[in-house]
Amino acid sequence: MTASLTKCKSVLITGSSRGIGLQLLKQLAKSTDRPATIIATARNPTGSKELQELSNTCPGVYTVTLDTDSQQSISSALKEVQSIVGSKGLNCLINNAAINISTDIDTVTPEAMMKTFQTNSVAPLFVTKAFLPLLQTAAGQSTGMGMHRAAVINISSILGSITYTRGEGANFKSYAYRISKAALNMVTRCLAADLGSHGILCMALHPGWVKTDMGGPLAELTVEDSVSGLLTVLSNLTDNDHGEFKDYRGNNIPW
Repeated sequence: MTASLTKCKSVLITGSSRGIGLQLLKQLAKSTDRPATIIATARNPTGSKELQELSNTCPGVYTVTLDTDSQQSISSALKEVQSIVGSKGLNCLINNAAINISTDIDTVTPEAMMKTFQTNSVAPLFVTKAFLPLLQTAAGQSTGMGMHRAAVINISSILGSITYTRGEGANFKSYAYRISKAALNMVTRCLAADLGSHGILCMALHPGWVKTDMGGPLAELTVEDSVSGLLTVLSNLTDNDHGEFKDYRGNNIPW
């Protein structure tokens, strides 16, 4: 991790009670080169023992209740985060919360599609919209583009790449998840087009196929290795990465 994450004074991570979100919190909280303020959000923070332990033992780590599917919860979380970051604003929002309902052509249902679309595509947009004033406040206090100023990071997936539906990628049968992540990629591009002039960097990150509850035991990567890579990529972001889709090694992924 490089010093540019030290220059990022505050970061908020959605879906921090397990998987990649929890590991992002762990590695950031225990690093010497870390944002001073780390805000971990989850639907039920008290239900995660590890999350509670980190917030109780690591200075500058806060837990906030946030159900990203609920506008009321988003509004309540915004007020709480505002009181934490104050006049400095929020430097980085990581939209990580997601679900995966396994659906092939035989099992996919309208309900599975809509539930996945809401959590994985619609919610990140409206969380970003709600927290935009705090990001703009932070962006007004610095120059350039990157984590040191203001950034929106959408945790996407290579499974959302339309190009990747050919060849080997066609073997992954998950209609709801794949389509929702493709939609999230479009959210990222639309946000990049709107927020770039405000100095807010927006990009999508693929964490790899990770051994989590969502990724399953056959996945290729440990969550520790994935997150180490993600944080290295984040720490080196510049204006050249605005609107891009990259993996945890920093490689560009075709849309």
